[in-house]
Formats: sequence, structure tokens, C-alpha cells
Amino acid sequence: MVQSTLLSAAGLTLGYRDVAVVRDVAFELARGDVLAVVGHNGSGKSTLIKTVLGALPPLAGAFDWPVGRPQTIAYLGQRAEFDTRFPIRVRDLAAMGAWAGLGFFGRIDADCRGRIKSALELTGTAEIADMPLHKLSAGQLQRALFARTMVQDAPLILLDEPFTAVDQTTEAALLTLINSWAAEGRAVILVLHDLSAVLQHCTSALLLGDGRALFGHPRETLTPHNLVGHRYMSESQAAWIEDMYAERQVGHV
Repeated sequence: MVQSTLLSAAGLTLGYRDVAVVRDVAFELARGDVLAVVGHNGSGKSTLIKTVLGALPPLAGAFDWPVGRPQTIAYLGQRAEFDTRFPIRVRDLAAMGAWAGLGFFGRIDADCRGRIKSALELTGTAEIADMPLHKLSAGQLQRALFARTMVQDAPLILLDEPFTAVDQTTEAALLTLINSWAAEGRAVILVLHDLSAVLQHCTSALLLGDGRALFGHPRETLTPHNLVGHRYMSESQAAWIEDMYAERQVGHV
């Protein structure tokens, strides 16, 4: 797969109105990349996602879209943003991913139905496709939301803490889906707290904290020194990171 830059930024200041949350944000995202956004609460992770999405303007700087901004950007927000009382079934939720390409009077055609069927199967929700959302467990709902994201068929996918309240089995299955998206040439920006998952599944990392940003390869960016310096963890908490890196290094020898 030939990689090409989809999105880059330099000198970005992100925030709300005139209040800056993080300054001098710089990163590059190519097709097939999975960019992990890591940081403490309030460091600007969700602000970055909303700015890429276009819901917030940058306070300074601008994004560069070398091949043009995609017409469709898939977005999966935090679970707190989604109301499970909405009276629809799992298959209806998945079908909502197709709405952007249908137009006001559009109808779901055979190709779209095929995408919905495939998304339900790949996310493990085909057997619960007729179940209403309010009866789903946290893991089932997140799988259904991933199905909707897949149906959007977007070249850029934004995921804001997609593994909150799901078990490790579900997280592993959804990470496998993210890997498959990258293999198809899609770019993914993923807000993630699981540093082990970042090291295993992400091609780059953007560390936010204390009003600053640091971008690079996960192993070089998410060092104990940097994590402490960006207020992601304390010095006493950082020791296990060194142990984890050491174990992974031994595993590659």
C-alpha cells in the first residue's frame, strides 16, 4: 500500500473561544496510519478531535489537507454523548452510517445494504441486529457504534475514547477492526488511555499535557520522562512503563 499524507498540522493552538488549551500542536497523518492521542483529563484530546471534525475552529494555525479535506469523516464520540433511549434497533443504528451519502430523498440501495450486513457481521452484532439499543450491554452498544462507523466508509476515522466501559475481549476485537481499517488505507485518529494498546496497534502518538504537545513514534514519544513531563502520570507510576518496554524488547530479540 502506497502511503500519502492525508492531514498535517504545525503551530496549532486549540481551545474554546479565546481560551487556549494546548499550543504548538504539530503532527502528520498518512493513509494507513493509526495516530494515538494520549493525555491527562483536560489536556485537549477531545478538543483536537472536534477541531479536526470541524466543530471547533483552531485558535491559531491551520490544518493542511494535501489531497483535499475528505467529504466524509467518520466520528465515534464518547459513550456519554449517545442516548440509548433512542427507539431504534442495532441494524437501524448501523444504517445511520449511510445517511450522509444518501441525500434528503435517498434510499438504501443494494450496495449500501451489503455494507450494513458486512458491518454487522464484522462487529459481531448480526445476531442482535433486531435488539433495541436500551437492552444492549456497554460492549454490545460499542460494537453497534463501530458498525455504524464502518458503514460510513470514510477515509478518515475519529474515535474519542472508544473503549470506555467495555471489557478486554471487546476492546481486542475492536482494535482488530481498527487494524483492518488501516490495512485498507484509511487513517485513524484514536484517543486512547491503554498505553500497551498504543504500542501494539498505533503507528504514531500525539502526547498532550500541561498546554504542550509532542508527536512521534509511540515508543519514542511515550517515554516515562515525557509522560511525567506532560503530567500524564507521576514519577512513581512511570516505572512500569520502563518494565513494559523492556519486556517488549526482549520479545523482539
